[in-house]
This record gives sequence, C-alpha cells and structure tokens, in this order.
Amino acid sequence: MRDRNINPGEKPSKGIREELKMNRGSFTTTIGLAASAVAVSSGAALAQTGTTGASEAPAPFRIGMILFPNMTHLDFAGPSDAFARVRAAKVYVLAKTLDPITTDTGTRVLADLTLHDAPQLDLVFIGGGPGTTPLMEDAEMLDFLRAQAAHAKWITSVCTGALVLGAAGLLRGYNAATHWTAMDVLPILGATPIHQRVVIDRNRITGGGVTAGIDYGLTVIGRIWGTELAELIQLGSEYNPQPPYNAGSPLTAPAAIVSRFQQLMGKESAARLAAAKRIAQTFT
Repeated sequence: MRDRNINPGEKPSKGIREELKMNRGSFTTTIGLAASAVAVSSGAALAQTGTTGASEAPAPFRIGMILFPNMTHLDFAGPSDAFARVRAAKVYVLAKTLDPITTDTGTRVLADLTLHDAPQLDLVFIGGGPGTTPLMEDAEMLDFLRAQAAHAKWITSVCTGALVLGAAGLLRGYNAATHWTAMDVLPILGATPIHQRVVIDRNRITGGGVTAGIDYGLTVIGRIWGTELAELIQLGSEYNPQPPYNAGSPLTAPAAIVSRFQQLMGKESAARLAAAKRIAQTFT
C-alpha cells in the first residue's frame, strides 16, 4: 500500500478505497509474507556468521502452547492468533492427552500432540484460569516444564499460568506478572511480583490477566522478529483498546466492584494460596 494519510472525514479516492479493501485472508497472507522476509533476513545473517550454509533454510521457531481443562479460553486464543501470523514459527498445541479440552467458557479445543510427543521447543507458553490450581501440583506437567526449560530459549506465561511456572521452580529469582488476584502468590513461589501488563526478565516473559495475552503475544513477536512485524499484526488485528468502562484494574475500578470480585474469587484464591504454600515447603 502506498504511503498515504487520510484525514478524518475525507472521502478516499477510488484508488485508495481499492487499496484499503483487505479481507482477513489477504491480511494473513500479507503478515505471513512479512514474517517470511524476516526469516530470510535472519537466515542470511546466520550465513554471514558461518553458522549455517548460505542456501540452508532456517529451521522454524518452535512454539509450544499448553492446553489444560478449565483454562481461560482468551489466555490461549489471544497469543495463539498472534503467533499464527508468523510464518517463521511453528506452533504446537500441547496437552496431557489428545482428548478434547473444555475451557472456562465451555469451548472445546484440541491438542496437536501430547506432552510426551512434543519436540524440544524454542518457546514454552502456558495460560491461566481455574484449572491452574491442580496443575501446580501435577507432577507430569511440572516435569515437562522443567525438562523443556533446560533448553528452551523462552519460558513464558499469561495470567495464572505464572503460578504453574513458579510451582515448577522456574520463576525463583525472577520478576513476574500474573492476574492481579494472584500477585500475592508469586513471592511464595520465589518470584517478585511486578504490576505490569508484560514483564520480561532474562528469558522469562510473563503477562498479566487474560486480555494481557494479546499484549504478551505482540511483545514476544516484537522481541524475536522485530517491531515492524509486531506492528503489522497489531494493525491488521485492529488492536486499539478503548474499553467502555474504566474497571479493568483494581486501581481504577470502583471499590465496590473490586470487593465483589474478590468475594466471587474467594474459594479459588484460597485454594491456590494453599497449594503454593505446600509447594514452597518442597523447595530446597
């Protein structure tokens, strides 16, 4: 598309209107081509340093996104949508079994591979939701995360997925974010809570609650493949939040709303706090 600014209220010319007719399919293709260009550029840079043959295509960047029962659907869907636009990446959707997973919205999703069959990943991702509390003491899941973390380039989460990483001992000594209702759990697991949408500490990237997953996805893409690709994906997704209410944070929501939400979350908050205290006793 030509570099052309359109002022508010200005009627675009026929040529400009044609340029602006980009449907979802062409958007995906456009973003994919941009990502391919990034991959080719990266491959050329590697060739110049002698780490790969000049004609050798770079290996895809392997992203593993973990599903589990009663997870928060948007924690997965937001980052997944962003990662799917990156042609240089191969996304593996993983779970303990290949049975359908029911999310907290009642939506059912399917994994591509079991944890057992997963390859070594470059980036590990786990979201949050009510189902994270049992995962904090799930030996198979924790062993998988520890084994992958030994060689993965990035260990990441959104929302209360950070508590599962913490339970695996992967956030001890790191700054981290999680859902605001679980920030008090992070120190028990050895992490320092940071009230930000996305926190990067060395090779750990953690996002805040639910919708922060979109910010997380764009942040990861920008960090690995560059700002231009992240901005193309953001623009194509028209990610320009303008919420109708100012209640998206306990710092801005009415006190009565914050109190009511904390009451609704009482049992879940108490359960994960108790789990974190049990887990902390096993740390050496």
